[in-house]
Amino acid sequence: MLNDKLKNYLHLHFLVFIAGFTAILGKLISINAVSLVWYRMLFATILMIAYVKLFKVNLQITKKELIKLCLAGVIIALHWITFYGAIKVANISIALAMFSTGAFFASFLEPIFYKRKIIPYEIFFGLIVILGVYLIVQSEIQHLKGMILGIVSAFLSSLFAVLNGKFLEQHSATKISFYEFLSGVIFITIYIALFGEGFTASFFSINASDIGYLLLLASICTAYAFIASVYVMRYISPYTVVLTYNLEPIYGIILALILFPETEIMSSSFYIGAFVILAVVLFNGIIKNLKYLKRKRKHKPL
Repeated sequence: MLNDKLKNYLHLHFLVFIAGFTAILGKLISINAVSLVWYRMLFATILMIAYVKLFKVNLQITKKELIKLCLAGVIIALHWITFYGAIKVANISIALAMFSTGAFFASFLEPIFYKRKIIPYEIFFGLIVILGVYLIVQSEIQHLKGMILGIVSAFLSSLFAVLNGKFLEQHSATKISFYEFLSGVIFITIYIALFGEGFTASFFSINASDIGYLLLLASICTAYAFIASVYVMRYISPYTVVLTYNLEPIYGIILALILFPETEIMSSSFYIGAFVILAVVLFNGIIKNLKYLKRKRKHKPL
């Protein structure tokens, strides 16, 4: 029998695998990125409402905090739209490689929101990340639009991750996600009604396979992954969780190569650039984890 700690580590890696699989679903679903994210957030919100009702989660919140969570919900919606947009106009490998630059943005955003000094080695790592992006751009210039969308998605992902870190100081993860998903749906609904194709018959005319993939994306890859990640973080340090989630692009790119070899096989320069970015992200996570463990030992009572 597996011990509880090993079970939680395996569970964590399964969640990271699921995160990487969301990119695969983005490729398989045929509708455009905006519609895809609308359906994802709508279905996830419905499942979240059921979860809130079932476990009687307290959703009371002040008007000021509600506005903050709603703005974060818009950021999440835009993050997913640009991420799936990158997949649609380029491919999974490009989107995930650019998404890996999120750690670079976080190194500048965290000092702003948490009022701490910028760590010198993070600037150095950021320059190496830029080098990795440069190598990819040089070799895959035909996917430039997808790269730009991927980088924007990475920035937005880092921004809402930092914001959620602040929100967790006052609210439960369930409350945060509920209001963020709900506001994201409302935001995209307004956008589609005013600037998009509108909610016509053709908008709701999606094939059976797309419906199946969307339900899988909203249930297993969104609602379940959220609830399970909260559970796992009770037993595994947040730094270990963050470090492990840095493997998401690796899992996703490997899956893409296996499932879509005709569109996902890239130039050698792409893989060198992607390796540089991923190596920096993982190394940065390892350093942070070691520092966390050192502080923990230092403050441990004798």
